[in-house]
Amino acid sequence: MVEDVVPSKRALRAEVRERRRIMTTSEREAAAAGLLTMMQSVVDQYVAGRIACYLSTNDEPPTREFIDWAVGQNLAVYLPVAREDGLMDWAPYEGGSEGIDFAGMPIPTSEVLGPIALADADVVFVPAASVAEDGMRLGWGRGYFDRALGTLGSGSTVFAVVYDHEVVDDVPREHHDQAVDGIVTPTRVIYLRSTTI
Repeated sequence: MVEDVVPSKRALRAEVRERRRIMTTSEREAAAAGLLTMMQSVVDQYVAGRIACYLSTNDEPPTREFIDWAVGQNLAVYLPVAREDGLMDWAPYEGGSEGIDFAGMPIPTSEVLGPIALADADVVFVPAASVAEDGMRLGWGRGYFDRALGTLGSGSTVFAVVYDHEVVDDVPREHHDQAVDGIVTPTRVIYLRSTTI
């Protein structure tokens, strides 16, 4: 029942936030290096030329080094821009200045494209609080990424980016929650669904 799921989600999110908050600097640095390597391997595996990702904040698994690498490789990089209506636009990123979107998240200051721009991405990397072994993703409760992923066709492959301990047996789920095709952690890539490579 939804009444049971929502408190369970809140409790799990709070636990994840606290565990991330107390990570040491050396743990964060090691995670950043590992994620860079694992995310690069996904791009290589899919021969991806267009990538959608997110600019990580301090308490998220770090993606900034990967994004800088992707820009340096002349890959097309799209980053999310939250809107007041609950949808997400996407903006191309080539490095440089950043702003803040409606939800307080870092964004590029380039031209904003509509939600449909996500469909151009070969590989999509999304944030998560945790991910179940069957691919069900627990987000942060705003629903932006669930709505965005719900509109994707089969042309894009979606990976949740989490720390190793955030891959769990199961997560609380509701009907609108979206599963992912794979999981990237600092030490491994887990492929969950058969996708064309």
